[in-house]
Amino acid sequence: MNKTLLPLAVVLAAILSLVFFLTIKGDKPMNEATTENTQVLIETTMGNITIELDMQNAPNTGANFLAYVDDGYFVDTIFHRVIPNFMVQGGGITTDMSDKPSSRPPIENEANNGLKNDRGTLAMARTGDPHSATSQFFINHADNAFLNFTSESMQGWGYAVFGKVTDGMDIVDAIAQVQTGDSGGHQNVPLETITITAVSRL
Repeated sequence: MNKTLLPLAVVLAAILSLVFFLTIKGDKPMNEATTENTQVLIETTMGNITIELDMQNAPNTGANFLAYVDDGYFVDTIFHRVIPNFMVQGGGITTDMSDKPSSRPPIENEANNGLKNDRGTLAMARTGDPHSATSQFFINHADNAFLNFTSESMQGWGYAVFGKVTDGMDIVDAIAQVQTGDSGGHQNVPLETITITAVSRL
């Protein structure tokens, strides 16, 4: 064996391993193994939205969302925050602009799973505490790279993507275009209430 080739082979192997690692931890697409993912139908007063949860890359967030689905929690909540070319948010405020009670605890942030806040993806809303997400979620109406994970710090955690819209993005676009105002201490609230009437597994 040519001894001069061994170090070169080792170097090349190390480079390939690094590239593979960065690919896995970087811009990761949604899990394509749809048989392992769960489809959910969100029915609203403006139309239906079908989403696919990425149970491989965001298992805890997906399981948390499904627990709220199975409890019927999302019924009669509204899309209470709508900003075009940014996102539409719902899943925790009722038609009278009150917080809907829940006994479920906040979940650990899974934004370090490599999934990106691209248009049409589903992510968890939270407070300034990275690990405070409960029921509220948002659908990205644009590519929002500034919401992505950069580091495990207060400023860097970002917002955990756990699914994507597979049908009904036209409904999301329609929601994003409604007139909004202030209501119940909230900003960017649709002037015409957009209610979630049912959420179910498919």
